[in-house]
Amino acid sequence: MCGITGWISFDRDLRSEQETVDAMTETMACRGPDDRGTWVQGPAALGHCRLAIIDLPGGRQPMTAERADGSPVTLVYSGEAYNFGELRKELVSRGHRFTTGSDTEVVLRGYLEWGEEVAGRLNGMFAFAVWDEQRRRLVMVRDRMGIKPFYYYPTPDGVLFGSEPKAILAHPLAGRNVGLDGLRELFAFVKTPGHAIWEGMREVEPGTVVTVDRDGLRRHVYWSLRTRAHIDDRDTSIARVRTLLDDIVRRQLVADVPRCTLLSGGLDSSAMTALAARQLDETDETVRSFAVDFVGRTEHFVADELRATPDTPYVHDVARLAGTDHQDIVLDSADLADPDVRAKVIRARDIPMGFGDMDASLYLLFKAIRRHSTVALSGESADEVFGGYKQFFDEEARRADTFPWLVRFAEHFGDDGNILNPAVTASLDLGSYIQDGYRSAVRDVERLDGESDFEFRMRKICYLHLTRFVRILLDRKDRASMAVGLEVRVPFCDHRLVEYVYNTPWALKSFDGREKSLLREATADLLPKSVYGRVKSPYPSTQDPQYAVALQHHAKDLLSRSSHPVFDLVDRNWLKRAAHHEAPQITQASRRGLEKTLDLALWWDMYSPTVTLS
Repeated sequence: MCGITGWISFDRDLRSEQETVDAMTETMACRGPDDRGTWVQGPAALGHCRLAIIDLPGGRQPMTAERADGSPVTLVYSGEAYNFGELRKELVSRGHRFTTGSDTEVVLRGYLEWGEEVAGRLNGMFAFAVWDEQRRRLVMVRDRMGIKPFYYYPTPDGVLFGSEPKAILAHPLAGRNVGLDGLRELFAFVKTPGHAIWEGMREVEPGTVVTVDRDGLRRHVYWSLRTRAHIDDRDTSIARVRTLLDDIVRRQLVADVPRCTLLSGGLDSSAMTALAARQLDETDETVRSFAVDFVGRTEHFVADELRATPDTPYVHDVARLAGTDHQDIVLDSADLADPDVRAKVIRARDIPMGFGDMDASLYLLFKAIRRHSTVALSGESADEVFGGYKQFFDEEARRADTFPWLVRFAEHFGDDGNILNPAVTASLDLGSYIQDGYRSAVRDVERLDGESDFEFRMRKICYLHLTRFVRILLDRKDRASMAVGLEVRVPFCDHRLVEYVYNTPWALKSFDGREKSLLREATADLLPKSVYGRVKSPYPSTQDPQYAVALQHHAKDLLSRSSHPVFDLVDRNWLKRAAHHEAPQITQASRRGLEKTLDLALWWDMYSPTVTLS
């Protein structure tokens, strides 16, 4: 995995701007600690930081190849093409000669052969940019599901781009302005495709090619989630899911560096870990697995609506059955509330998402894993693909005219919108923003001929999770992992699996009345009975009251800074009340509001944004 950045300026010769290009590239250092390079020629400047995974000595970037006329084509690339071996053979048969064993060169020569259509031939997670000197254009491409982030910022004579906003914000042409829609994205918990929070900045949307030349900017969608008839019966569907998973995991285990799996004790990560363990066993390798835990959590666990059981006993059942080399990463409340950790999370994400201890623990988990492994396989996205969340089965959420995960969101996680000043709440008008986003999203859902009203409603719910909700979680995982130079792969995001299961009727997805029926049966032979029967449990959150006490302490420090600009948004009186609650009685809403406020204040200190409410 890597960090990419660049600047195209059709009216300038950028060879005198090396310092600016270096500054943009330097912001990507955490994403690529192994190597760094820039390439500047005329109107194009490209930067790259490398995390070496495939062909460690041979995959340096920016990478250039020449057309038959001698004109250069230069690539900066982040990600992995899991089918690079097959593509390499095809390109060799078409006369291409390779000088490295890297997947980067396969993508570059694939562009020479097929142009931007190379995107549709790739199986993997990727974000890359190609400067084509002959055609005087920049081509930016992002993977189908949006696993790898990619941002751009149009300028009067070209464009800036980067893996993360921080690379673009390092350029003097990029403003640090956040308007109403940017704030709405922070508080609505929806993902508007293309939105980047910062005014003037955009995402390269998943499954999209963005081309920039003298005539301007053009977008082309090369992949989207389409409705197709599903003709397979139950047994065939289960077998097809297993065949796909076997192939996907085998491809994603390919690396020239140490690998591991993230194991939570849930169905998704357990199935993926067991598949990896079985495949590595064929070569006499033992898979390493890691899980996050909190001091005293198992011993003092208290069940709630979302989490009926602690993870650790199930994690250990899987590790024993699969024979993994397992390690629990155990964190305490001081780790989770540490302001330095909060700062690292904010810097990694560029925005204050307010996930609190769940963000901090993910970052600390990845930091610990990175001491042992460079690549980790994750069970992320299986809930969205196979229908694992409670809202898939909640009749109120099913029938709601909104994003289904929002129906009981405040009930489960607390309403962080309550922290805002009343005037800010009125200006944001989140209800209308969410409704507009929902209507826009469901307009894209195609109905199958003869599909029942119920099946179509469930198709829409699946579509919303796969095109909106999952992108929030994929971005979170990418940023937290790349902040410590760890590549996290997500097998359940393979587009072949996504397409197949999306078009499987809900009656088949839940044929036994439970969540993720297809995945459970497809991997039943690999799972401990305890995990096979376990009810879905979300990513863990600490129950230690000392964590809330620490949040209150930091909130009191913030209150002492009476002129802090965060109080232009946050209701100071609300914060005073939350900071002085008796800790054992602090509500989930208050805890979440404290986390959001502290994130906002730290983000303001770090980025000095100009926030406008009109």
